[in-house]
Amino acid sequence: MTAALHSIQIISAILVIALVLLQRSTGDMGGSSFGETSFFQTRRGSERFFFVLMIAAAAIFAFASLAVLFAGR
Repeated sequence: MTAALHSIQIISAILVIALVLLQRSTGDMGGSSFGETSFFQTRRGSERFFFVLMIAAAAIFAFASLAVLFAGR
């Protein structure tokens, strides 16, 4: 059982890393100017899909990590 949990943990960790790298970066140097009116933006289309998928993958990773921790006891 722990081998399956470790596999889920590894796959979800790789998925989280890939999804973070695929998200659009808005933290460039132009964002630090005083003329910017809004920091928050509405996510639409594929950006929202990747964001929700990343949250789901992170939740699966956290669950698998806790399951490995408690399965070892």
